[in-house]
Amino acid sequence: MTKSLPKLACAFLVISFLASCSSAKKREPASLTKVDDKTISVASVWSSSVGKSETFVMRPVLAGDYLYTSSGNGTVSKIEVLTGKAVWQVKAPSDISSGPGSDGNVVVVGSTKGLVFAYDSTGQKIWEEKVGSEVLTEPLVLGGVAVIRTIDNRFIGLDAKTGKRRWSYVRPQIALALRNSFPMVPVAADAFVTGFSGGKIGVIGLSSGSLLWETSLSYPKGYSEIERMTDVSARPTLLGRRLCAVAFQGRIACGDVSSGNLTWTKDFSSHTGTTQSQDFVFAADEKSHVVAYRAADGVEIWRNETMTWRDVGEPLAVGRMVVMGDKQGYLHFLDQNSGQAISRVRVDSSGISAAPIVANGLLIIQTRGGTLSAYRPN
Repeated sequence: MTKSLPKLACAFLVISFLASCSSAKKREPASLTKVDDKTISVASVWSSSVGKSETFVMRPVLAGDYLYTSSGNGTVSKIEVLTGKAVWQVKAPSDISSGPGSDGNVVVVGSTKGLVFAYDSTGQKIWEEKVGSEVLTEPLVLGGVAVIRTIDNRFIGLDAKTGKRRWSYVRPQIALALRNSFPMVPVAADAFVTGFSGGKIGVIGLSSGSLLWETSLSYPKGYSEIERMTDVSARPTLLGRRLCAVAFQGRIACGDVSSGNLTWTKDFSSHTGTTQSQDFVFAADEKSHVVAYRAADGVEIWRNETMTWRDVGEPLAVGRMVVMGDKQGYLHFLDQNSGQAISRVRVDSSGISAAPIVANGLLIIQTRGGTLSAYRPN
């Protein structure tokens, strides 16, 4: 573990402490409002238990007709999309701190102890590798490479079949950073985009681990290290060549994924990310106010403040809806054009941090309590 890791942990603890101190007066979640315009119905299709996420964000990953999930106690599962039935479940040798990465042939997960485990499509463990420090980000498995991102700002490219190290890319350390997952998103068959601490975002080549481009999405402001902390920790989103991302205590922006040139930016703060439709970009800020921006120029179209302090999770734009969960296990459906609530269901009583997945006409959600559920909006 490097010397900077205690600083990372301290930043997380300080933010958690400040939030808890103010929770009694300032962070009381808003009461649920009545859904007057219930123009869609949401039918439950199946539900399964895949194990609790504990304190981590576990995002399921879709590969073909199957979902792969993980839980904090080390359970890795392969689930049929249409039925929710488990094809297999295995127990990793250690607790798991990240969601899985998979290309359908190999499933890879990481742990707080710096161990990475890989399984084949039948659930057999095929390799295990030490990467030196905690893995909070789900691995990216693409083009025969499993990319591992560690909490100390290292990217490690492992051979997906053998676990043999191919390359390593190290980012500069900064004084304070969020102790959080920094997801990696493919932009082509040989590159991926991700956010960095310090308000930057960039694209890394898959075969070499080299940085292809990097740009500043936001800039540190304030006097203290906590005030100046601005991390692009949420998942960037792509629609064609349009790349959008958001920073904690920073800005939301969209630009060209080929060059990194930003088309527009707006002051914003979020650690849950963006989602896009053809015309709009959606995000929820730290207060759980959901905002829609015009994708072309960043003009604000609407703002929904009815879910204040409900700690809504990563959003998803699908069809005419924007869908996101909250800390009480509710899944909220908003109209993309107006921001009005058009439906709501409760998955369970635990929080929903990860965005839903769309597969075979189903919306699939994994809660922190370990419920994996599929719904069909009509």
